[in-house]
Amino acid sequence: MTIRVLLADDQALVRAAFAMLLESSPDMTVVGQAATGREAVEMAREERADLVVMDIRMPDLDGIEATRLIAADEDLAGVKVLVLTTYDTDENIVEALRAGASGFLVKDTRPAELLEAIRTVAGGEALLSPGPTSRLIARFLRSPTAAPPEAGPECLTDREREVLTLVACGLNNTEIGEALGLSPLTAKTHVSRIMGKLGARDRAQLVIVAYESGLVRPGV
Repeated sequence: MTIRVLLADDQALVRAAFAMLLESSPDMTVVGQAATGREAVEMAREERADLVVMDIRMPDLDGIEATRLIAADEDLAGVKVLVLTTYDTDENIVEALRAGASGFLVKDTRPAELLEAIRTVAGGEALLSPGPTSRLIARFLRSPTAAPPEAGPECLTDREREVLTLVACGLNNTEIGEALGLSPLTAKTHVSRIMGKLGARDRAQLVIVAYESGLVRPGV
C-alpha cells in the first residue's frame, strides 16, 4: 500500500528535501506541500492524505492548531499527524500530542529514520521516544497552566493499567506482549480497549494520560 503524505513546513527547501526523500521510497508518495498551517488543513481535506508531516512553527496558523483542526474533523478521522520539532527547545510538543498528533521527530533525524517514522505512524502506532517524551512531559507538568487529564486510569483493570504503563514507556504491541506474557494481538486488544475507556484518539494521548495521572512518573 502506498502511503499518501502531505508535507507542511514554511521552509521551501525543507519541503523539497523531504519530498525528494519520500518520493525515492516505493511505498510513499507526496500528495501536497503546504507552507502554512491553514494550507495544511485545507490540503488534508482536499488530498485525503494518510499522514501529514507537520512543522510546529508556521505562519498564519501554527502546527498545533492545524493538528487540532485535523484531529477534530470527522471527515479526516483516518489522517495521522507526525510533528516535527526540536524537542530540547520547543515547549509546544506536548500540546501537539494533546491536540491529536500521533508522534514527533526532530528535524535533524536521519533520512532512513524519517521514512520509518512515517511507516510507523501510518500503520497506527505512536512514535514516541521514551527519553525525550519523559523530559517534555516533566516540563509540561511543572507548568502552572497544566490541565488535569479528562479521564484517568481509575476506570481500568489492573491488567489494563499494566499495559498503559508500558505504552507510556514507549513499548509497541509486540514488546508489551513479551513483557506480560501475552500475544501481540492480545496486547493490541488491550490498548484498543484502554483508548475507548479513556477517550484517547491514539497511543500518543495514552502517554499523556499516564503521565498526567501519575501512573508513570518522568524519569522513573
